[in-house]
Amino acid sequence: MLQTIVDTLYDVVWTYGIPIGGGQYIPWVVLLLLGAGIYFTLRLAFVQIRQFPHGLAVTSGQYDDPDDPGDVSHFQALTTALSATLGIGNIAGAALAIHVGGPGALLWMWVTGILGMATKYSEVTIAQFYRNVEEPTEAEKGTWQQTWKGTVAGGPMYYIEKGLGSNWKPLAIFFAVMLIITSFLTGNAVQSNTVADVMNAEFGVAVWLSGLVLATIIALVILGGVTAIGRVTGILVPVMAAAYVIGALLVLAFNYTEILPTLGSVFTNAFNPSAGVAGTGAGAFLLTFTYGVQRGLFSNEAGMGSAPIAHSAAKTDEPASEGVVALLEPFIDTITVVTLTCLAILVSGAWGAEVPTEFNFDSGNADYRVENEGGIFPSSDTPEEIRIENGEQQVPNPDEDAQFAWRQAVVSSFYTSCANDCDEAEDLQEPFTGTLYPTKEVAVADDGTEYQVLYGEGVRSGAPLTRLAFERGLSPLGDWGGYVVILSVLLFAISTSISWSYYGDRCAYYLFGERAIFPYKVVFVLMNFTGAVTALTTIWTIGDIALGIVIVPNLIGVILLTDKVKEITDDYGARKPWLEESET
Repeated sequence: MLQTIVDTLYDVVWTYGIPIGGGQYIPWVVLLLLGAGIYFTLRLAFVQIRQFPHGLAVTSGQYDDPDDPGDVSHFQALTTALSATLGIGNIAGAALAIHVGGPGALLWMWVTGILGMATKYSEVTIAQFYRNVEEPTEAEKGTWQQTWKGTVAGGPMYYIEKGLGSNWKPLAIFFAVMLIITSFLTGNAVQSNTVADVMNAEFGVAVWLSGLVLATIIALVILGGVTAIGRVTGILVPVMAAAYVIGALLVLAFNYTEILPTLGSVFTNAFNPSAGVAGTGAGAFLLTFTYGVQRGLFSNEAGMGSAPIAHSAAKTDEPASEGVVALLEPFIDTITVVTLTCLAILVSGAWGAEVPTEFNFDSGNADYRVENEGGIFPSSDTPEEIRIENGEQQVPNPDEDAQFAWRQAVVSSFYTSCANDCDEAEDLQEPFTGTLYPTKEVAVADDGTEYQVLYGEGVRSGAPLTRLAFERGLSPLGDWGGYVVILSVLLFAISTSISWSYYGDRCAYYLFGERAIFPYKVVFVLMNFTGAVTALTTIWTIGDIALGIVIVPNLIGVILLTDKVKEITDDYGARKPWLEESET
């Protein structure tokens, strides 16, 4: 019953919207985010382009004043927010967009990144304007109490209540509750689960041990307050981003002859998608568009209301000065890192490549598809059985009868075993002959042997697709390319948990005051460990639901306060206070 409720809520939040045919929708949440980005861009006269150079200057620290109110520098606020956005979305989310939407999805991710820069500027500027600044008492100055609770609290819950008036407080409370739920689940438990799975699959480390180590690391950082978080992310984010970016650039360097043709395919496929993993047909363009927009928005979190909480802690008395820092986030995250991921996948030939794969029939990667001249589409009905002879699916009428597919691609052959490390096609052994029973999630050979797992050549998606790209792209240097992705997943997951702890911390502080900070952090650490040792299908979905819901109250608040954002922006541009600071 719980799973049914969760699945229904997920469909309402992230699936249903404007129908585009073939059972596909453009979700209302995606339309809201995209529409808000266009609105902010036009109202603020393309602020993301005009103020981009100034944002770089402010971030560099040349205008920093240590006496300004706040807890962290502009750079530390940026890295804290980036440590939440630079993560699984850049590795797995970008790969998923290419896997389903093809090369053209990258163009739509660029569009959402550029529009997201205006959204980030708007929500962070208004958050700075309405933040709460509580100067420490003389007794608290320089003590653990000051770093523990911080001197600043800001974010959507504050600008909704203070900017729109007390009548809007219920909406602010609703946002804070939803973001706390998200911080426990998507921003925390899911991250530790990813780390534990990788460590167990690659190195055989017990999930409980990974969970214990990770929870300890998280506890040591977050118990030090936002100052400690800023110091850690100020080091961790540049290091992990540099390692990943260098790896991706090397992939491009070894495949430089493919870069221009690949960029050409990005533009041509954005409007006229070619046949790919997801098939072709009437909905191909909208499928490419939708996946590109969704993954772009997920990667930079523009409009979700999380980044304003981190940026509210920056040391400044000029709200717009932190807004120009924040608009760099989508550029770094989506325009730079996501682009490198997608290009590495495309130039290395990893996209759509069939590699030896273990087909687990109860996995969420398995589905059933109908293949005809219009394309390859999901089957509305799961077949009762599929006959397989000498490894090949026997489908009398492919136009109507569904075939077994792995990650949306129809599987051409099945084997009962795979030798060595199952890395090469020749490792696949003993073609399977028997019957696959999809509803029972089992294959039965003619001799009566039952198999829950078979092998064959399948395509990859998500983080495994990115790993394949790095393995192939960096092969001239050895067979260690995939470990760059594994290391990045580990570091990105840790940094994401650290940043999301602060987001939930500020929401708990808003709802219940200082007394709620310690209990919140204890629960956060416990949820981190729980995530590592628990199967998280339902938890992941609940977190995604909460994440989708918080977008609505946040954007309502920012859109209604756009006049104030424009007033602050125009005043900042007219006064040019940074010139006075540089002269001083």
